[in-house]
This record gives sequence, C-alpha cells and structure tokens, in this order.
Amino acid sequence: MASTSNDSLPISIHNINPKVLECEYAVRGEIVALAQRMEKELLINPGSHAFDEILYCNIGNPHSLGQQPITFFREVLALCEHPSLLERNEIKGLFSEDAIKRASQILKQIPGKATGAYSHSQGIKELRDAIAEGIKARDDFPADPNDIFLTNGASPAVHLVMQLLISTEKDGILCPIPQYPLYSASIALHGGTLVPYYLDEASGWGLEISELKKQLESAKSKGISVRALVVINPGNPTGQVLTKENQEQIVKFCKQEGLVLLADEVYQANIYVPDKKFHSFKKISRSMGYGEKDISLVSFQSVSKGYYGECGKRGGYMEITGFSADVREQIYKVASVNLCSNISGQILASLVMNPPKVGDHIYESYCAERDGILSSLARRAKRLEAAFNSLENVTCNKAEGAMYLFPCIKLPEKAIKAAEEADTTPDTFYCRQLLNATGVVVVPGSGFGQVAGTWHFRCTVLPPENKIPDVVSRLTDFHKAFMNEYRD
Repeated sequence: MASTSNDSLPISIHNINPKVLECEYAVRGEIVALAQRMEKELLINPGSHAFDEILYCNIGNPHSLGQQPITFFREVLALCEHPSLLERNEIKGLFSEDAIKRASQILKQIPGKATGAYSHSQGIKELRDAIAEGIKARDDFPADPNDIFLTNGASPAVHLVMQLLISTEKDGILCPIPQYPLYSASIALHGGTLVPYYLDEASGWGLEISELKKQLESAKSKGISVRALVVINPGNPTGQVLTKENQEQIVKFCKQEGLVLLADEVYQANIYVPDKKFHSFKKISRSMGYGEKDISLVSFQSVSKGYYGECGKRGGYMEITGFSADVREQIYKVASVNLCSNISGQILASLVMNPPKVGDHIYESYCAERDGILSSLARRAKRLEAAFNSLENVTCNKAEGAMYLFPCIKLPEKAIKAAEEADTTPDTFYCRQLLNATGVVVVPGSGFGQVAGTWHFRCTVLPPENKIPDVVSRLTDFHKAFMNEYRD
C-alpha cells in the first residue's frame, strides 16, 4: 500500500509553484470557509449557534440568494438544450412565441443543433453577430463580431489577457485599490507585478489622473514596465460609477502613456442613481475620435451580474480592439488551447446583449422582470447604505452601481490589539466576530486592498429584500456590542 506521508509525496506545499501560494481570493477565503462549517453545524444540530441561518453577503452570486432567472432567457436556453421539444404539439402552450422563435433561430446556427458539441474557438459566429448588434445598439458605434471572444465568464478572459501581457515580474499592471481580487490573483499567477493606484474614498471613490501618473512614475523608477490599466466600472468592491468626463481623462491617459486599457464592465446594467449612466470605454474612445490605431482596448462583459445573475452558466466575452493582426492570431491561438467556451453560456451572452425588443410579444413581461430586479437591488443598496452610515465610527459612500457596499470602519485600539493577539488583521477580526455572533458573512477589506491604516469590509446587496431588515438588525446589534466591548 502506497504511503500517504507528506514527505513521500512527489508534490508538497514546499515545491508547488510559488505563484500559486502567492495568489489569494478573499471572497471565498477564510471567513467563508468558517461560515460553511457553521452552516453544516446548523443542519446537523439546529440551535448550535445564536442564529438559525447564515446570511451570505460575501459574493455576487444572485441566484444562490433567491434571485429568479429571466423567463425568456431560460425558455430559450431550455429549448436549445432539448431541441426535440420544438417538435411537440404542446410546445406553444408551454413556451412563449418569442422564445420558440429565438431558439429556432439559434439552433439553425449551431452545427448539428448540438449544444454539447465544440464550437469555433471564439464562439459561434452568429451569436457573436448578435452580441455585436447589441454593442452597436448600446454605443451607437459599430462592433465587429471578429473582435469578440466568447468565454466561460469574464474571469477566463482576464486570465487570457494577463497571459498575453505578462512575461516577467518586471511587467506591471495598474490596478485600482480597492480592487476585485481576480486581478491581483491573476497577476500573481502569471508572474507579473500589480502596480496599485488608490481610489479616493473622500470623493466617492474617485479615480484621479494625478494618482495614475504618480504610480506609473513610481513603477518606472523601480524598473517595472507598466503594460496596462485596469478600470472597473461600475466599481467592485466600491460601487461607484465613473463620470463621462473622468472616462475621457482615462482614455487620454492610456493613449498618451501607451497602455492597454482593460475595461471591466460586467456591472453595466447595475446603475442605481438617476444622475449616473453607464458609458462603455469603447463608446467614450470612439466619441473622442480615437480609432483602432490610437488605443488598445479590451472590454469584459459577463452573464453573471446585471439583472440576469447567471453565474453558474459561465457565459461572457471580451471585445478586443486596437490590436495588430499578428497579436490577434496569438490571442486566437491561446483561446484555441481551451477549445471553446460552453455553448449554454454563449447563448446566454447573446441573449443578454440582444434581449427582447419593442414589438416582441414578451417585451412587456421581460421589462417587468428586469426592472423589478433592478429596482429591488436599488432599494436594498439604499437601505444598507443608510444602515452602515448610522453605525458608530462607520462611513459608507453612496451605492451608485454594481452589487456592493464598501464601508469604512474606525476600529478602537483595543480591537486592533485583540486582532494582533489573534494573529489576524483588524478587519478580518471584526468580520470573524460578526459571523460568530450573527451568521452574517462579509469580506474583510484587506482582501481587496485599502489605504494603510484604514479598515473596510465588502457587503453585497443581494440577500432577498425581505431578509435585508434581518441583516441590518443583526449588524446593528453586533456593532453596538462590539464597540462597547472594545471601546478605548
């Protein structure tokens, strides 16, 4: 029988790729692992904790928290996955006319009408055509389906681009702080250097060009070649929406400095304030008169967010513009190594970017579902924002978009010392105590990056609307008790 001793195994924690050890992903980290253990304990032994359920506010996973799928999207998907349904007499009584029509159109575009088959490595051409039409409708500028690579969510697209840009630790990527930890993890895995630029919390998480210039020059002085700038709009974890003027400044900066602009736009449907509107960076750059030869831009979109929230279907795409033909060949080669993205995700991406339109029979019911989800998210965001701002020593910027709030908490010195004794960061200490006392799961700000000496946590706005009062009351009661216990 083979030995299971760690010393005898060919791979150990001491000889695996150190880049793997370096990367971290806080939204599924220590706090969440503890929450999952506690959830199992509650199932086995109800009453084993001071609460009866875990309230997950840690990750943008809408359907896991009760958000319902968009009916039209799922009807089309069901028919595409099981085409023989279209041949049954009762089909018109079970599915909408528009879903039957769209599914029939899509199936004609899939070789063999088989969603279980491989597709072109960039994705099915006709589905990319539909996405290109959707981009054109959104931006009022044309889109080329050959610029679109369908991927299993936005994350693999980010990894692919990092592979393209990073060859050594001297290759740097400008990333916002706070940032979504996919970027820091991907940069670490591919052996590059994260070059941080700090968003200004005092101005609603504003992005200052002076800060970009400062960090760029600092990186250059250390021998780092900065290749690209990551911008997340609407922001994750910060929830801000960039102004059109600020976006123009960013585009101009990238053009002047010769940087690839990596535009994470997966929350483009999540805007909660009337005075802000989503503008894609492609639209902004084209409006400024910049074309293919002026700026290199990669735009990321996903079916996981927005009002659709289809995280588990793993659909998304990247649109690449401003790249030479030989570089595009290399991108296609790397995409080909993965063969293709899953067909269900490809279909959903085409539906998200080309949904029902005025004149379709299902249009009104589709709009009612979409608007109902978005208006509920806006109410939840506002309620949580107000709750955080009512807590002692807590401030929270306005939730303009995305699915998150990132409140700042000034922790007493006594709490900071207790965290040191527990060998953890103060914000992790707070989040762990919150979980143990209430079952509410939030993510420490240290997992996203923050200005030294400040402490935050990220909270999603995704728990069902009828659960938000419970989240608020648990948080409020805990925070009062915590501050009283650790007050200096």
